[in-house]
Amino acid sequence: MTKSRRRWLTPLGSWVLGVLGLWSAPLLVNVDPEATFDSPGPNHLAWWAGLALLTIQAMALAWRSTHPSAILVATAATALVGGAVGLGDSVGVLSVAVVVAAFSWGLRAEYGGAWPAPLAAAVLVGVGTLLSGEPAGSGLVQGLGVVGLPLTIGLWLRGRHELAAAQQEQLRARAGELEARIQAAVAHERTAMARELHDIAAHHLSGIAVMTAAIGTQIDTDPAAAKRAVHQVRQECTGVLKDLRSLVGLLREEGPAAEPSAAGMRPESLANIGELVHDVRSAGIDVSTDVLNRGDELGAGIGPLAQLTAYRMVQESLANAARHAPGTQCTVIIDDTDPSQLTVEVTNSPGERGTEPNSAVGFGLVGMRERADLTSSRLDYGPTASGGWSVRLRVPRQDAATQEAA
Repeated sequence: MTKSRRRWLTPLGSWVLGVLGLWSAPLLVNVDPEATFDSPGPNHLAWWAGLALLTIQAMALAWRSTHPSAILVATAATALVGGAVGLGDSVGVLSVAVVVAAFSWGLRAEYGGAWPAPLAAAVLVGVGTLLSGEPAGSGLVQGLGVVGLPLTIGLWLRGRHELAAAQQEQLRARAGELEARIQAAVAHERTAMARELHDIAAHHLSGIAVMTAAIGTQIDTDPAAAKRAVHQVRQECTGVLKDLRSLVGLLREEGPAAEPSAAGMRPESLANIGELVHDVRSAGIDVSTDVLNRGDELGAGIGPLAQLTAYRMVQESLANAARHAPGTQCTVIIDDTDPSQLTVEVTNSPGERGTEPNSAVGFGLVGMRERADLTSSRLDYGPTASGGWSVRLRVPRQDAATQEAA
């Protein structure tokens, strides 16, 4: 059914009901001549006037959606005209269109400034009832019933629709907010994964690059050393796979299937820095370590995330030294003597002649800065007075209460 046909369906139904009422009212008088029911028949001019008023009402109802207040008043005015032309008790057939118009007003009319329309319609219907010969009480009841009751039902249905629409809008807003939070969380996790992958790749691939450069010069002059270097390259490749597998294991959902593999995939800590330096030294990089400890456990009061930050800082700094200043001497200092903080510093000497330390802030330094911010640590880096490069991380200690809460 097209929109145009739906527009005329209700007015047509109203017209049919009104005509049936107008046609059947005189028959009631013929059935019971002693009845006090006063209604003109088709042989009276008033009956034809009522038919014309019903037709006018039906035509007016076609615009009830766009002009609800005007159509309500217009249909109610026809009831006044019907009472004036002598429809008598048949004036009630004109109330069908008024009921439809009042219901439409409740569904569509604007609240502000529109209330005079239903009040005027109720008055017009009441006066029309009085002109038909009914007492004043009947006119009041007719006006309130024909206009007030359908209008109230329309307002109630409208309120239900608006409430449902508001709830749907609220659900959409919540869904949008949840989606935004999910996207932010995904972006944060992507950044963290990119940082981890950069640290892993930079550390191992830098070592592989150094060792393959040595293999190129040793393969003809010192085959035994070249074989040892190839073995070290293989170890570095195995280390890459191990670290990547560890990262993937941490990203997997926790569950019974993940527990066996997760047991051997613990985040790196301060205690593992010695092993890290040993691996780097095995790759042909000159690295020395100096640990200053108070006698307690290394890194006491430093949380797991902060220890991982320090480990990654050393790993990335050594990789940068091998990449940007090959052949330099590196020093890793872990100062655990300050009760309030732990300091980790990585320094490399000036590069070989013709090479200069790269002071550009790449993704490695950006990752260090992000990790330091996450743990409330302080990261400083820059060239040294001798022309080398230094990276220093100061990690604050947690007190006992904070550590237990964490």
